Parts: sequence; C-alpha cells; structure tokens
Amino acid sequence: MDKVLFRLGDIAVTLEMALYAAVAVVAALLVALVVISVRGARQRAADAAQADARARQAERHLAQMLQVQSEMTGRMQTMAEIFGTRTSTLEKIVGDRLESQGQRVGQAIEAANKKSEESLKNLGERLAVIDRAQANITSLSKDVVSLQSILSNKQTRGAFGQGRMEAIVGDGLASGGYAFQYTLSNNSRPDCVIFMPNGAPPLVIDAKFPLESWQRLGNAAGPDEHRLAALAFRKDMQVHVNAISEKYLIAGETQDTAFLFVPSESIFADIHEHFEDVVQRASRARVVVVSPSLLMLSIQVVQALLRDVRIREEAHKIQKEVLELLNDVGRLDDRVKALQKHFTQANSDIGDILTSSGKVARRGERIAAMEFEDTPEPQRLAGE
Repeated sequence: MDKVLFRLGDIAVTLEMALYAAVAVVAALLVALVVISVRGARQRAADAAQADARARQAERHLAQMLQVQSEMTGRMQTMAEIFGTRTSTLEKIVGDRLESQGQRVGQAIEAANKKSEESLKNLGERLAVIDRAQANITSLSKDVVSLQSILSNKQTRGAFGQGRMEAIVGDGLASGGYAFQYTLSNNSRPDCVIFMPNGAPPLVIDAKFPLESWQRLGNAAGPDEHRLAALAFRKDMQVHVNAISEKYLIAGETQDTAFLFVPSESIFADIHEHFEDVVQRASRARVVVVSPSLLMLSIQVVQALLRDVRIREEAHKIQKEVLELLNDVGRLDDRVKALQKHFTQANSDIGDILTSSGKVARRGERIAAMEFEDTPEPQRLAGE
C-alpha cells in the first residue's frame, strides 16, 4: 500500500493515495451527476410548463384565427356577391360601350372610305391636270426651242420685239390712236407712232434693240472678254440712240422725245443697274429706254389724256343742254307761279262762297225760330 507509484515533483504518490484520489473523484462525479439530474428535471419541468403555456396560447391563437377565418369567409362571400353583381353590371356597360364604339368605328371607317374615295377621285383629277400640264410643258419646251431659234436670227428677233410692242399698243389704244410703220416726211419709217390729242405731234416708238451685243455680254467667259463685250454694247446702244434721234425726232412733226423699247424686264433692269451711263446718254439725246411695263404705263397715260380731250370736246354740248335745262326750269317756275295765282283766286272764291253759305244758314235758322199765332190746326180724321 506504501508502494510509490510515481512522483509529482517532490511528492511521492503511493497506491493508497491514488485510491483515495480515485474515490474522491468518483464521489465528486456522483455529486455532479446528481446536481445535473436535479437541474435537468427542473429545466424539463420549466420547459413543460412553457410548452403547456405555449400550447394554450397557440390554442387561443388558433381559435382567434378560426374566428377571423370565419369572418373573412363571410366577408369574402359578401365581396364575391358584390363583385359578381358589379361584374355583371360592368360586363353590360362594357358590352354597351363596345357596341356603341363598334358603331362609331364603323361610321368612322365608312366616312374614311368615302373620304378616301373622294381623295382618290380628286387625285385622279389632279393627275389628269398634271398630265395636261405636262403636255403643255412639252409644247412650251418646243415653243422655247422655236423661240431660241427665232432669237438667234436678227430679222426674226426684230419681229419678236416688234410683236410685243404692237401687242401692248394695240391692247391699250383704239385703232385710230396709233400706226405701225408710219412714214415720216424724211421717208423714215419708225416701228410705231402714237397720235397725241389736241393735234399734238405723234410719239415715236422704236423696237430695234441691239440684242446681239447683249447676248455676247452674257456669254462672256472671262473679265477681259466681258469688258470688251460691255464696250461693244455701249457702242451699239450709242449708235442706235443716235439713229433714233436723227431719223425720228423732227421738229414740229414728232414729239421731241422718242421711246426705245426693250422687250424684256430683266434686260431693262440690268441696263439700268450696270449701264447707267448709256441710259443717261440716251436721255440727253431725248431717247427714253422703256420696258414692257413702262410702255404699258405710258399707253395708259396717253389713253387718259385722250379721254380728257374727248370729255372737253363734249363739254360744249353739255353746256348747251344745261342752258336748255335752265330755260325749261324758268318756264316751269312761271307756270307754277301762274298756277299759284289760280289757287289763290280759287281760295278767295271759296272763301266768298263759304261766307254766303254761312249767311244763308243763319237766315234759315232765324226763319226756323219764328212763331206764327194764326197757324191753322190740321184737320182731324173721321173717327178720331
């Protein structure tokens, strides 16, 4: 028993000490097991109590949930009935609206079809108009080609300017107010003369514009060629203006101013913009450069002057008629005065007649008021 089993430092551990230690450990273990078992029992009891409380609480919750579920079931049934009623009403409303919308859509489609038919019809008419316009454009292109060929020839180009001038003059004046290719005293024949009113000398119009020089100016390729073409145009214009001034301005026979007709508004504008010196020289030579619109305006002025002259020529007839009218008014006044005298005499006679009739009436009243004593009584009839 005193046998040493091992040493722990300076302490020798014997068998007896080992047995005591083992017994003590076993006793401690038993005590610990008892304590643990007691605590486990307590814990299990507490857990059981908590579980019982939880079960009771769960039962209460379940009862509440069943009650809520029953209430929800009733509410759901009520809601289902309400939803069913409202669904049927909504279906009816939606059906009615769909039906009315279908009718509107049908009417709209029918109207759209009618509009489409009308649009297609109008489109067909417009296409027909476009076809006719295309045909007109084709014919106009042919006319433009022919016009180019006309303008490429000097004689035909002069005839073109002459034709435009004659059309403007012929549309604005009467047949006796102008003359084409009129022969003057120096045997020169201007393109047109317009006879002025009151025996004034006629106005001369020349339609021979130097278009070749103008076309060369427009076809100039560079600055040098353009400058030479401009000089040539100025020279040709000066020569033509001098010819008009020398041949057509005859003192006492023609007006002291003549017109140089330019058959294009664009050419007229370019001349006034780029060749103002040419226009000024022409004005000093008493030659006025006119475009178709200015010539038309001048014709209208001449027409107004002729109208005023005719009015003045007819003025003496109007004065004569006014004098006759005044004489007639004087005779009418004399006759009215005589008639007034007759009416005055008639009123006087009627007054005298009324005076006499009044006297007669008063005498009759006095006679009626007289009383006669010896008036015999009328005889009575037999049997009264």
